[in-house]
Amino acid sequence: MSRASQQFITSSDVAIPPLGLAGILNAPKGALGLVVFAHGSGSSRQSPRNTAVARALNNRGFATLLFDLLTEREEIDRANVFDISLLAERLVEVVQWLDGQRELIAKLPVGLFGASTGAAAALVAAARLPERIGAVVSRGGRPDLAGDALPSVRAPTLLIVGGADYGVIELNEDALRQLRAPKALEIVTGATHLFPELGAMDAVIEHASRWFERYLARTHGSHVHSS
Repeated sequence: MSRASQQFITSSDVAIPPLGLAGILNAPKGALGLVVFAHGSGSSRQSPRNTAVARALNNRGFATLLFDLLTEREEIDRANVFDISLLAERLVEVVQWLDGQRELIAKLPVGLFGASTGAAAALVAAARLPERIGAVVSRGGRPDLAGDALPSVRAPTLLIVGGADYGVIELNEDALRQLRAPKALEIVTGATHLFPELGAMDAVIEHASRWFERYLARTHGSHVHSS
């Protein structure tokens, strides 16, 4: 399944306007789709867990964008980390910026991968961009914080939770019931919130990769055949 393992993958550091948010864009040749990452509280584009997921997606043929949702000054105020509306707006701005690029990435179907509070922001952004977001994956997320946006999400959504992440499992189950699009909940047995246990992140990567291959790559294929 390592579609891009033998392909050339370009890596670029980007500064996303209007605030110059720092990002890392990796794109394999002939990418199937583009997955934008929304990290959680206390994390950044350098998150080792999101980086591992992004690398695996690159090897399966997907382009990825890891970026900082907040500026250094904004990060000082911890309230901003939990401002779902602000984080979602940043995601919307990033997707719109991507659409303005002339490279191939501007035409790729877009998926969102969110962790912790970033998962809620991803769902709110998906609700605001129903024609643009093709799939959403949440890792150890708080989709419940997306609130009234949940029933408006059209993108197929996968919620991944650790089996020992007590309390968060129930919040994800509640959010799942409110989603109206194709949806699923995967519980990784024995894993806690950050999935540090042996094999836990491997399970996350497998679940996420299959979801994007099922929904995002299929969307890309329909675009190819209609052009």
